[in-house]
Amino acid sequence: MDEKTAELRDIFMETTDSDTVTETQSESPGSLTDSEDVSDRLRTLIERMAEQYDFETALEIDELIEVLRGFHDGEDDETIAATLDCEPTTVRQARLDLHLVRDAERDTPFEFDRLRRLLAEDTSLEERAAELDVSVDTARRYSEVAAADRRSTRANDRFRDEFAELLTDADLTNRLAADAHEDGLQEATEDMETDVSF
Repeated sequence: MDEKTAELRDIFMETTDSDTVTETQSESPGSLTDSEDVSDRLRTLIERMAEQYDFETALEIDELIEVLRGFHDGEDDETIAATLDCEPTTVRQARLDLHLVRDAERDTPFEFDRLRRLLAEDTSLEERAAELDVSVDTARRYSEVAAADRRSTRANDRFRDEFAELLTDADLTNRLAADAHEDGLQEATEDMETDVSF
C-alpha cells in the first residue's frame, strides 16, 4: 500500500466511523428470472404439455424453448426458423402445439367465430371449406389456428399465460438490472474529477 492509498484509507475511516475499508462480498441468491431457472421452468411446462397433448412438432425441448423465446421477443417464424435451421412451417407447428397463436392468424376472410362453431360441431374439413366458401387448404390452415386456441381455452390459457409471465418477467428484470447498473455508474462517477497523467 503506497502513501497516497494509506492517506485515502485514513480519511475514509475518519469520515465514515468505520474500521474496515472493504465490504464483504457474498453471492446474491439470484432471482426466479435467472436464465437457467427460466429455462428449467419452461422445460417442465413443455414436458407437462407433451404428456397432456399430442404434439405434432418434431422439434426437441431445447428447440421448443427457442421457439417460445423468439415468439415472446416478437420474432416471426422465418427468423426463428433461421436460428433453428429448420423450415418456418416447422416453427408454426411448434407454436400451435404450444398454444401460441399470432393475432394476424385470426384475421380471416370470414368470421372466425363461424369456424370455431363448425369445429365445435365436429364438421369435416371439406364441410368447413364449403360453409366458409374457401379452399380446403385455407380451411385447414385456419382450422389449425382455431384448434390451438380451443386447446388453450380448455386449459384456461394456463400454459400460454405461464410462458408469457416467465419470459416477460425475465426480460423486464434484465432491462431493470441494466438500467440500475447504468444509473449506479452514473451516480458514482457524477462528481468525479479525472486528472490522469501517463
